[in-house]
Amino acid sequence: MWLPRISSTAVTALLLAQTFLLLFLISRPGPSPPACSEERVHVLVLSSWRSGSSFVGQLFSQHPDVFYLMEPAWHVWTTLSQGSAATLHMAVRDLVRSVFLCDMDVFDAYLPWRRNLSDLFQWAVSRALCSPPACSAFPRGAISSEAVCKPLCARRPFSLAQEACRSYSHVVLKEVRFFNLKVLYPLLRDPVLNLHIVHLVRDPRAVLRSREAAAQLLALDSGIVLGTHGKWVEADPHLHLMREVCRSHVRIAEAATLKPPPFLRGRYRLVRFEDLAREPLAEIRALYAFTGLSLTPQLEAWIYNITHGSGPGARREAFKTSSRNALNVSQAWRHTLPFTKIRRVQELCTGALQLLGYRPVYSEDEQHDLTLDLVLPRGLNSFSWASSTASHPRH
Repeated sequence: MWLPRISSTAVTALLLAQTFLLLFLISRPGPSPPACSEERVHVLVLSSWRSGSSFVGQLFSQHPDVFYLMEPAWHVWTTLSQGSAATLHMAVRDLVRSVFLCDMDVFDAYLPWRRNLSDLFQWAVSRALCSPPACSAFPRGAISSEAVCKPLCARRPFSLAQEACRSYSHVVLKEVRFFNLKVLYPLLRDPVLNLHIVHLVRDPRAVLRSREAAAQLLALDSGIVLGTHGKWVEADPHLHLMREVCRSHVRIAEAATLKPPPFLRGRYRLVRFEDLAREPLAEIRALYAFTGLSLTPQLEAWIYNITHGSGPGARREAFKTSSRNALNVSQAWRHTLPFTKIRRVQELCTGALQLLGYRPVYSEDEQHDLTLDLVLPRGLNSFSWASSTASHPRH
């Protein structure tokens, strides 16, 4: 599908105008922060599509101390869809900074008509927008439900998102539209932010299988990643997009582990989806500890329920967090992905497999042999799992 053709000059002018508008919005006096603003923790869940990021987002969203938004930069990409991922990095970063500071006026550039909470992308997956002060669908400490929240809170005023944000100790954003860690360095050095980065990765073979099931829904994003200037990309027979995704994870992980800058130490944590699937409570406790949160009994029971459901999840649940068997989800590609595609993605993502600790398979027999563990134990690969405190990788 092609969007209306726009000249490169018009695209450049639009991006420049967008940049000036964002700078203007950021330079305006914002709302005065609450007295405890210097203690607020900002968490960016940094991942790529179909990597379990919606699940990790919900681990934060359902915590009673967290204000969470899912992919606010969706508004940037859909508004400026003629751009590329690289050219949109600055606009995405500036929006993320403003949202971390609970300045929702930044959405003026993308939602000039904004009236209700439902104008925000995937707003109802945020427990904070379904509970006071934003809405009263759920008590503030309860586990929320998107299906219940939508009809009750959709028409609540947009301004309540800012009020709600400022009432929490943690602001967590999940994003899949950063392809380079260095673009985030200004935020990590920003004295008004206390930014922690959770870098979520997943076996590229599992990502490919999941992407194929949701290709139509990802067509606009895929086009932006591949720099097609507005052309939607559903089919990717040569797996060019997977190559870009793998390269981005390698760039991010290497920037964080190979002589990381001092301001990054203690503020970056890499998480493998497969480790979450195998030992969810232990991994989540460590993740919460990294971000200054604690696991409550209510959350512990909820996490057990959503990771011990039946089956791998249906296609209609492509962007939902439902009760599934997490281990089955992580292994589903071994049953369904043709070996020819597995071999090809392994060739394109060799560096990512090695760095992140995933073992290649060399035959269909190995693919289907579930007794063969393809997730290497931590420490056996060259990646420094203590990257938050170490200045170089272990060998």
